[in-house]
This record gives sequence, C-alpha cells and structure tokens, in this order.
Amino acid sequence: MDTDEGDKVEAKLQVDKLFRPFAEKMQKSGLNPVVIDTFRHYYSLLVAGETGQISKTDIDPVSEGDIADAQGLCGLEEIGQRAAEKTVIIKLNGGLGTSMGLSKTKSLLKVRKGLSFLDITARQVLSCRQRSGGKLPVVFMNSFATEADTLKALSAYKDLAYNNIPLSFLQHKFPRILQDGLVPATWPEDLDLEWNPPGHGDIYIALADSGMLQKLLDADILYAFISNVDNMGAIMDENILGYFAKNNFPFMMEVAHRSEADTKGGHLATKKGGGFALREIAQCPQEELGEFQDIATYKYFNTNTIWINLKALRELLEACGNIIPLPMIRNPKTIDPKDESSPPVYQLETAMGSAISLFDRATAIRVPRSRFIPVKKCEDLLGIWSDAYLLSDDYHIVSNPDRQLDMLAVHLDDKYYKRIDQLKSRFPHGAPSLLECLSLDVRGDIVFGKGVQIKGNVVITNDRETQMIIPDGSTIEI
Repeated sequence: MDTDEGDKVEAKLQVDKLFRPFAEKMQKSGLNPVVIDTFRHYYSLLVAGETGQISKTDIDPVSEGDIADAQGLCGLEEIGQRAAEKTVIIKLNGGLGTSMGLSKTKSLLKVRKGLSFLDITARQVLSCRQRSGGKLPVVFMNSFATEADTLKALSAYKDLAYNNIPLSFLQHKFPRILQDGLVPATWPEDLDLEWNPPGHGDIYIALADSGMLQKLLDADILYAFISNVDNMGAIMDENILGYFAKNNFPFMMEVAHRSEADTKGGHLATKKGGGFALREIAQCPQEELGEFQDIATYKYFNTNTIWINLKALRELLEACGNIIPLPMIRNPKTIDPKDESSPPVYQLETAMGSAISLFDRATAIRVPRSRFIPVKKCEDLLGIWSDAYLLSDDYHIVSNPDRQLDMLAVHLDDKYYKRIDQLKSRFPHGAPSLLECLSLDVRGDIVFGKGVQIKGNVVITNDRETQMIIPDGSTIEI
C-alpha cells in the first residue's frame, strides 16, 4: 500500500470513528439510511477541512447574452399549456416564521383579505385548473414542525388533492455539530436545537426518499415548478414553461436583476470549466465579500424558483447512488440562536439552486422583479397589505395597475416592528396607502392612524422614548 492510499484509509477510519455517534443519533431519530449517508458525505468534507467556499478564481460573472429573458419569450404559450398537463407545483413550506415572532407554521399567516399563504396557493391552483381544464397537482414540502398544521389547513380544500398524489412530503433534518471536536451538539434545555434543517437542497433526496418522485412519474408528471410558499410572485407562467419544455432542459433557475436590497442573496455565476453555478454568501471568502455584494459585477440573484425535469432528476439520483453532491454550505451558529454565549456549532446545509452545476445543459432565465415578491419580514408583509398590490380574481398578488412607480421598498425599525404583534399594534387599521410611495423608512416607535397616505420617498423618524402617533387622514409626501 503506497503512502497516499494509506493516508486515505487512515482518514476514512478517522471519519468512521467520529461519525459513529452521529449515525446512532440519526438512527434513533428514525432517519432513513439515505439521509444518514447524505449527512456523512458532507460531514466527511467538513472533517477534511472543506469550507464549502467558492472563490472568484472558480467562477466568472454572467453576461447579458448568457441567459434568456422571460419578457422576450413569445409564441410558447401553447407549448406551455400542453406541458402544464404534465406539471406539478411544489411549494417549500418548512418554516415557522420565528424571525417574525411566529411560533406556528408561517404559511398560516394572513397575507391579504384574510387569506393565508396556503389559502392563496390552494385557490391559485384551483383557479388554474378551472380555467384550463387540466389537472395541475400541488405538493408541499413540509418540515416536521409544519406538517400537521399545513394538512389541517388544506383540509378545507376538498378538491385540492389530485388522484393518488399526496399533498405533502417531509424534508429531513441534520444534527448540529459542535465546532469544538466536531462531535454531536447536545442541548438538554431544548432538544430541538440539536438539529437543523438541511437547507432546501434537501428537496431532491426528500422527493426520492418519500416515494413522491416515483408517484409523480407514475402519474405521468414530467415537470416540477418549485418555489418558496412565501414568494407571492412565483406563479405558473405557461410561456416560461413552454420555453423549458421546448428546449428539453433538465433544470432551469429563475433569476432577477440584483438591487441594493439583494446584496446578501445568492448570485448566479458561470464556472471556469463551463456551465453555471450558484454562490451563497456563506460560500464566499471573507476577503471577497465586497465584490460578492457588487451588483454591477454579479448582476443576477437566485429567486429560489426553479423548473426541473423529473426524469432527469431520477437519472441524476441513480447515477449518484441517491446522494446528490450539492456544494456544501458550512454555516457557523450558536446552538441557541438567542444566546450568543451558547456553544458554537456548524450547520451543514445545501441550496436547492446549486443543482444548476450538476445537470448537463442546465440553464437560467431572467425574470421580471414581479415574479419575486417574498414575505420574509414584517416590512414585506406591510407592503403586501397595502394598496400598492392587488389580489386578482385568479388569486395572484399583482402590482396595482394604478401605480406608476418601480417596486415598493419598505424598511421598518426592527426594534418596534420585527414581530407580527408589534406590526399590528402600530398599524391597527392596516397599511397606509402606499400607491404613490416609492420607499418608506420608519425609524422609532410610531403608530399610524386610519386613512394615512404616504407619497414619494419618505423617512419618518421618532427619536423620543414616547410613542409618536400619526393622526387619521394624514398625508405625508416628500
């Protein structure tokens, strides 16, 4: 045995020894062997010193002509309509919305006219079926924390389930890793904190492991349209689907032009050897963060909306032994995110969009900003509540046609508006009129009266410790 081979054997023995308590913990939690093997793959990389970082020496910025523009597509709607008969909508629905002060499934939050994310999604699908006469199944990838609440809420829509395709499948979980010693993290105060979601890149293994992938293929479903449940702009577009189907792409990512609000989001790049790559901020070397956030250099961000050919996915899974080697994200945290003095841990995660680097002929398509309306914070929700948006008859959140401005930008002081209860108490009558508002920046403790109108680029500041009240019927214009 030569030295190199001997070193490899020694390294494997070391990983085997270190990984044994992780395997036992995951087995005890009921996780399937494929999940344990997947985690072992990433854990081995961590032990070997891999950071998951992608340097600018590995990638180049994307040029204008490298990807198609969705707004320039034409004549593809008929192809898209036919392809829709073989399409499933998959919504990523694993979040609890803790960043907004929620303790239950985030998609139950009321978004517009008393309807939740789940209500709007279900009604969009039912409306689309009624209009086209097609089937268009919808499936939710839930976490252990959101499964029960989601299925209970969806039980109100008796016609939503299609044929023998279940409405949901479960994403997995990974053990958190103590940075000191790379051993399983323990936290008796809250055992749930010993685990982390493995990122939405888990969807590929979860589809296969749950049996959902085979059920879809057995039902003659070929294409999947996948997006976050809280992205109110991610709706079925038959022109985009027609482009995807006509070109027989295995994978396509929707990207949009970056703005100053998107500097921390994952961006699209081209690999030095050809093809595309996705780089998240956690994968960027510290010394390159300035360039990472330069929106003139890296022009396109990942909307986390993708189109995928399910047969191509099955072939990739089979070729990889069901362990798709997505680029690893090593995410340093404290085990209790609310306690910075708690032990430092690593979360091993993957990004769904990073699969763009694994499929031959994978591509991206530039979409208008209107297809990316995420609700991640209370300030996003306030915008959706306002008259800057409308809920159409087919349950799409759309920009108000009376609005003659660019996309609305809202910033609210986290100290007073971060949680949903804080938002409601300071906007007791709902959102002010933002129809003629380009941006709103609220700093300090301020309560908005009924019928308030905001116009232009407005900054409202209260430096006092006492609460400021904006009277009913006020118009603030700058």
